[in-house]
Amino acid sequence: EQKWTTFAPPAPAKYRRYRGLICNRPIQIARLCTFEGERRKTELVKACKVGSTWYAAARVTNLDGTPVEDATYVTDADGSITLGAVFLTRYDDGCWGYKDMEESAGPNESRAPIGLIELLSDLKDPDSYAQDWRQRCRDWASIPDYEEGDKIRLATPVTLTDGSTCQIVTATHYRRGRQKRRCYRIEETGGLVRLSKATLAGSELLSSAKGAASPVLAEFLARRN
Repeated sequence: EQKWTTFAPPAPAKYRRYRGLICNRPIQIARLCTFEGERRKTELVKACKVGSTWYAAARVTNLDGTPVEDATYVTDADGSITLGAVFLTRYDDGCWGYKDMEESAGPNESRAPIGLIELLSDLKDPDSYAQDWRQRCRDWASIPDYEEGDKIRLATPVTLTDGSTCQIVTATHYRRGRQKRRCYRIEETGGLVRLSKATLAGSELLSSAKGAASPVLAEFLARRN
């Protein structure tokens, strides 16, 4: 298993500058994707942050201007190749660290935006780890963001903590302090449940009821009162 690369903080007198450079994640991701060797150079094309994970597209070119030949990627028209990379990052106890992986290694984290995936060069092997990773990113991006009042059929029934299951739910919300948080009303019982985005993969919209208020939550609360 690949280990984390960690930057320890310097003396307190230099700590502010350290935070401004080493702990600036966009600067560090750009630095990690930009380097030059004897024959080739690599430069960052685009980077996107999802949670604590960074996704990057990096372009590789030959210094002498000849087309890049690679076993994994089809050379683009300008002679370069553009590959995808994943950077897990963390900041803990005064230290910033990262763990990187190129897409051909098949990273587990697969939530790169479609706009970044479209920048990458075509792959020679349709059954490669990189192809599988790109498809998982596309699958994640295709999960819809449902509106308030939308009635949904989940692809498979979800088992709840009490052992019961649900498959048809309606999008609503509840409040915690000043924050509105997404939840879903169970069709059969009227109870409320939190569902992860991954649970919504392959779901089907049965009916739409857009609105600023939450009629399903109001009905649920009225029954409780």
